[in-house]
Formats: sequence, structure tokens, C-alpha cells
Amino acid sequence: MGTICELFLEREKATLSQYAFLTSNTRGRDYPCEPTEMRTEFQRDRDRIIHSQSFRRLMNKTQVFLAPTGDHYRTRLTHTLEVTQIARIIARALRLNEDLTEAVALGHDLGHTPFGHAGESAMQTFFSKDFTHYQQSLRVVEHLERDGQGLNLTWEVRDGIVNHTGSHMASTLEGVIVKFADRIAYINHDIDDACRAGILAPTDIPKHLRLVLGNSHSERINTMVSSVIRASEGRNEIRMSEGVGQATNELRAFLFANVYTSSVAKSEDGKAQELLGSLFDHFEKHPEEMPMLYRRNIEKEGVRRCVCDFISGMTDRYAIELYKKLFIPHVWAN
Repeated sequence: MGTICELFLEREKATLSQYAFLTSNTRGRDYPCEPTEMRTEFQRDRDRIIHSQSFRRLMNKTQVFLAPTGDHYRTRLTHTLEVTQIARIIARALRLNEDLTEAVALGHDLGHTPFGHAGESAMQTFFSKDFTHYQQSLRVVEHLERDGQGLNLTWEVRDGIVNHTGSHMASTLEGVIVKFADRIAYINHDIDDACRAGILAPTDIPKHLRLVLGNSHSERINTMVSSVIRASEGRNEIRMSEGVGQATNELRAFLFANVYTSSVAKSEDGKAQELLGSLFDHFEKHPEEMPMLYRRNIEKEGVRRCVCDFISGMTDRYAIELYKKLFIPHVWAN
């Protein structure tokens, strides 16, 4: 009888689709390590991500609404979990590699800045116009985690992380699933949060989109996920059916017009960007005040790159408290 890991690998070969990426075909890691008896390589990647510091910090990073007072708004962590759940459902239905899909989904936003996309815009302003959260996510898992050693993930998981958004396309179908799951998740939970904030009512969504996608949160997700599964089944590609795909894109455009740029959702963005700009300027002038993890690379990569790494890794709460400490006068205690 072989090891449990070997049983997993044999089960993949026997049960997965011909289009699935088999764990045994991985390109491996930059730094080879001994295989384990209990877990496959993608299962190990999943666990390394879950136990990382950057994953834990996601719980205190904004999704859309900056530092909301309600308990039920999404954070970057809850977004990640919703993406993972949707991605696994699709992968299971298509008989693709769930372990690879799960690892990519859990790691896809590890490099996201504090204050959501306002933080990303701040880094584009104060560091480089080429800064993106997906490239920073790759940098986190390759260079910053584990006290600068990185997580040493497999090539396929890193490929899925850096190619999960925009015009980029992952090399595996499992990575592409995460791209679809990310969009399905954020479109629907952002509607939910916008309704909770009083920006939208469910009936504000155009009627023709509700007729195609459904009237409720669960109906829309079910429609979109089912569309991906049915349109992709038996194919060497991941896609949505034309009608649902068009309606999904229109709904996303509706959100950009009515939520992502609304005065309520974005009222604090300018303040957040100014706060991060002040922190960036301070640590660029005083890099010796940064933790050693970020100082150690200054000679090799320059002060600005290291300051960007430091600030990008902050939670919203930590950035606010650090700003207060550096720039707000302390009230004298009696």
C-alpha cells in the first residue's frame, strides 16, 4: 500500500477530466523540498497560504467600504473565502483539480493594499504607476513571507495568483476558474454591501439584468456559476454562456457607475490616499524606522520599493494607528 499522497495522485489520474492539471505534472518549486506522505504539492501550498501572516492580515483589510462600522460588511478575507468556495464548486463540477484551484483562490489577494483599491491607487501615485495588487501578491509569496524567505509555492499556484484579473490568463484551467470566481464573488457581495449601506435597492438593478441573472444574491450566483459549468463542460477552456456573460458584464458596469464611484462608497478614499502618501513620504525619508524585514532589501532594491512593500502589507487599522502615532499630537496624560 502506498502513502496517502500517492493514493491522492492515483485518484486524480483515475477520476479527473482529461483537461485537469494533474498534481504529478507540476513544474515544482524554485527550491525543491522533500515530498510528504500525507499531502500533495498543491495541498501543501494551500496550507502554507492559510498559515501565512499575509493571509491573516486580510481580515482587517477593506473590500469596498473603508472601515465600515457595521459587522456584516465584507473584508478582503471574507471575499477570499467566497471566491474559494465558488471556485471549488466549479472545479468539482468540471472534474478539475480542486486542490490547485483552492490554493490559487486562497492566495490571489495576499498582496492587496490597505483601504482596498484606494490603497492600490495610492501606491500607483506614490510608488509606481505600474503597481498592481496581483503583482504584489506574487511578490508576497515569493519574497516577503516567512521573514523574507517566501512561501516557495509551486509554479502553477504562483501563475494562477498573478494572472487572476484583467486581461491576464492563467496557464491552467484551474487558475482561470479563479478569475471567473473572483468576478462572480465581488459583483454579488458588493451589491449586497451596497444595499446594506443604503446606496442601492435590489430593484435599482436594471430589470433586464434581473430577468437574466435573478433577483436575489443567491439566484445571481447560482445563475453565473451554472453558466460557467454548462458552457465549459467538455471543453479545454473556461467560459460563460454568451447571454449570462453579457448580463454579468453589464451588471459590473452598473456597479462601477452606481457603487464604486458613488459619494458614499468613496467618500473616504481621498483621505485614505493622503494618509498612505504621508506614510510613504515619512518612511522614504526615515527607512531606519521600518521593520528589519523591509529594511534588509534596501541596498538591493532601493528605499522606495521597500517602503511600498511595508505599506502594502499593512491592515487598514494598523495604517491608521501608525499615522496617528507619527502625525497626530498626543494628548498629555494627567
